[in-house]
Amino acid sequence: MTACNPIKGPTATEALKFWLKLGFISFGGPTGQIAIMHRELVERRKWVGESQFLHALNFCMLLPGPEAQQLATYIGWLLHRTPGGIAAGGLFVLPSVLILWLLSYVYVAHGSVTWIGDAFTGLKPAVVAIVLDAVVRIGRRVLKNAVAWVLSATAFVAIFFLNAPFPLIIFSAGLIGLAGGRFAKKYFLILKGHSGDDSTETAALRAALAASTPPSFARSIRVLVVCLVLWWMPVIAAARLLGSNAAVTQQGIFFSKAAMVTFGGAYAVLPYVAQQAVERYEWLNANQMLDGLGLAETTPGPLIMVVQFVGFVGAWNHPGDLPPLLAATLGALVTTWVTFVPCFLWIFLGAPYVERMRSVESLMAALSAITAAVVGVVLNLAVWFAVQVLWKSGIGPDWFSIAVALVGLVALVRLRISVLVLVCTAALIGLARGVLVGH
Repeated sequence: MTACNPIKGPTATEALKFWLKLGFISFGGPTGQIAIMHRELVERRKWVGESQFLHALNFCMLLPGPEAQQLATYIGWLLHRTPGGIAAGGLFVLPSVLILWLLSYVYVAHGSVTWIGDAFTGLKPAVVAIVLDAVVRIGRRVLKNAVAWVLSATAFVAIFFLNAPFPLIIFSAGLIGLAGGRFAKKYFLILKGHSGDDSTETAALRAALAASTPPSFARSIRVLVVCLVLWWMPVIAAARLLGSNAAVTQQGIFFSKAAMVTFGGAYAVLPYVAQQAVERYEWLNANQMLDGLGLAETTPGPLIMVVQFVGFVGAWNHPGDLPPLLAATLGALVTTWVTFVPCFLWIFLGAPYVERMRSVESLMAALSAITAAVVGVVLNLAVWFAVQVLWKSGIGPDWFSIAVALVGLVALVRLRISVLVLVCTAALIGLARGVLVGH
């Protein structure tokens, strides 16, 4: 037998640099962020294989919370176990935490920031190009037969035209896959598990790292206890130091509950968050909530980061005995903490078990069907996002955005430019346009 090649995955330093870079360029909501990760991790760096990436994405889309941040955490764990997961998931949101804190302060102290909107005018259509490029690339690798095409098309029709709930689509696809794996295996094993299309190096890396973190009851209890303590410690501290009725404490409790039910992406849970924050708790008014959503959309990171703005403004408006800026900063930090710590819990608890599933053919058939359905769901998000960006309601086509999107798509497909170059260039184009046309 020929000896296996040595594992050639990224070093911890190389991975750390990438996760930090990703934190600054992860625009475009979950679709854009997943597209960027696919392009950078699978296509360019080849740190993970196609089936690894899709397997992780399937799992993350079933969890509450921002799936793109959880996907980064999962891949970080896959590459460098718990330290890698913490680094990937943490750096995915840290730049947006800092940027949004600064913008929130400027907002409450000085009003809106016009240049942010100008930059995003160029950035949005560039993200459309990134998303469309990713949909095509992922579709080519996943939709390998007629069954996969039918599943993907059905999922798209169900969610785009019929407004079918996302969990129902995924659950139905899984059941179809289980049945197909039993009666028509060759049509449903799109993902090949341990014998798939991953390179020798990435397959060996996955196997070695997954084996080094074997699932066990004892490990699960340790992960559960540590994460729950970290999750609730700031909330308990706020209650002891500031009182149970303080805005910071109430925000910690409310957003801890919200973190448990954020299925289907940020847009599914934001109406609930907005209603509670504005009408029940009166942390901010409706206009401020809308402004916060706009700021969150113009910063990198998950759209659910808008909750940090809610925490900041809510505590600024209700500081209690604290200086407003200190109260606002505490509110922003606690809100962000209780929103994202649960994400690490779900990944660290479930990832070892999910990796073991890759050797079970019946489960792989179900996940293959879910993967095909997810392509349809991602296409739905891509179409929705493109319509929002490229078409002005009541006016018609936005020719500037269409031109930037088309040029960006050509640059990605033909010139193979990096996402970072595209994002920065598009933002500068948007700023230049804002200067030229005035306000």
